[in-house]
Amino acid sequence: MQIIRVDALPRSAEEVDFSFEIDSVLVGPFDAAPSRIEPRAQRRKAYETDDALFERCDGPDSVLFLASEGGDIAGYIAASRGWNGCVMVDDIAVARSFRRRGLATALMDRVVDWTLDQGLGAIRLETQSNNVAACRFYMRYGFVLGGYDRLLYRELGPDVADEVALFWYLNAAARKRPAGADVQTAS
Repeated sequence: MQIIRVDALPRSAEEVDFSFEIDSVLVGPFDAAPSRIEPRAQRRKAYETDDALFERCDGPDSVLFLASEGGDIAGYIAASRGWNGCVMVDDIAVARSFRRRGLATALMDRVVDWTLDQGLGAIRLETQSNNVAACRFYMRYGFVLGGYDRLLYRELGPDVADEVALFWYLNAAARKRPAGADVQTAS
């Protein structure tokens, strides 16, 4: 596995299956790490790739890391310097065929390093209450739930109107990198 910093996401990323299964949802109260999960009818969800990631995005205030193996795109993470002094993870995706191999951790580790190199100490990201696997990963990684918004997606249509936006925060300076990496990477 190779992870490199790139100027833009290759157009071939549009063909990669980054979808995920929804079969449960985190439920409130959201004033602490969600502890209750309720089952839901299973369905698959996929986000459209942000067109901005296909353009140049390697300025001093943004970064994009691409993971690949044998010429196949395995995943990516995009982050930028936020208005509030936090680094914002704008997008993170791991291809279905590369999951459960430590890649999300390796990608997030790269953003933690970039955050610290920027002289910043915190990372923020947002996900939805029905992306339970992602929420579990963020909690394991050390993120804490900082807030939620029940209305953010309401006007986007009936398929997402009931989703709750969850805002996660990480103290990057306190994140301890494990000895030895799960994923072999190149700079």
